[in-house]
Amino acid sequence: MATLYLHHTAYLDHLTPVGHPERPDRLRAIDRILEHERFQTLQREVAPMGRIQDIARVHPSSYIDMLHTMAPQDGLVRIDADTTMSPGTWEAAMRGVGGACQAVDEVMSGKVGNAFSASRPPGHHAETARAMGFCLFNNAAVAARYAQQEHGAERVAIIDFDVHHGNGTQDIFWADPTVMYCSTHQMPLYPGSGAASERGEANTIVNAPLAAGDGGEEFREAMDLAILPRVESFRPDLVIISAGFDAHTRDPLGGLNLVEADFAWATMKLMEIADRTCGGRVVSVLEGGYDLEGLARSAAAHIMTLMKA
Repeated sequence: MATLYLHHTAYLDHLTPVGHPERPDRLRAIDRILEHERFQTLQREVAPMGRIQDIARVHPSSYIDMLHTMAPQDGLVRIDADTTMSPGTWEAAMRGVGGACQAVDEVMSGKVGNAFSASRPPGHHAETARAMGFCLFNNAAVAARYAQQEHGAERVAIIDFDVHHGNGTQDIFWADPTVMYCSTHQMPLYPGSGAASERGEANTIVNAPLAAGDGGEEFREAMDLAILPRVESFRPDLVIISAGFDAHTRDPLGGLNLVEADFAWATMKLMEIADRTCGGRVVSVLEGGYDLEGLARSAAAHIMTLMKA
């Protein structure tokens, strides 16, 4: 079956301060590498606008209203030291949610085998009612709740291999036995959460922290021993990947030494579990990745692996 690639030019209109690592060129780099002929069969669609009611499943209406009110008509508004909004940010964030939900729709309905939503701003640091770490809405969390409430998925597994821990996703699902959140990440590093002892109220949080300097061998061991068996035993109805590529050895914001083959390996392992547990249903959403070459090559390896389904 086909792999769906969701994108939109509105993502380029989310502007950040000069020198900020989370910049529009990130998506330009991905789009450029996907022009290669090996991606000819990739099914491409533009991400629709998300719906407020879908966001409200994981973020309170007061928080959504606050961000909408803060969205500027011109210039930049700073939400915290790392996170800003520009005139184009609201639409970009809404389409990030819309793209994640559209991916769930098409995967859960069997129209495509799997999907990758390349959106910005990223989402996994966005807590229930707090924007931080470049993130406003938690796209992966919204997608998980959407799959449950719109498509009847009973259990959803979210696997996050960004170099930074997805504190927001962990916060949202801390007490939820129906959503498993698993993460490999560098520690210590922003945002400071993600210790192996953080397991959630229902023991559905799985953290496998890595140390600065760790590479593919340590990453694969963490996945093989700590994460993949837990995901398989959870038997999810949908696998969601928080696909951050800033654990790449070239990335300026982290200290791990992964390469494209490591991301492809992790993607294939998760696809194999999805094949055994939920008919191969995988939805991936873009998180970090700030070296343009490392990001583009890693995203290409990830998408090429998804296309092998």
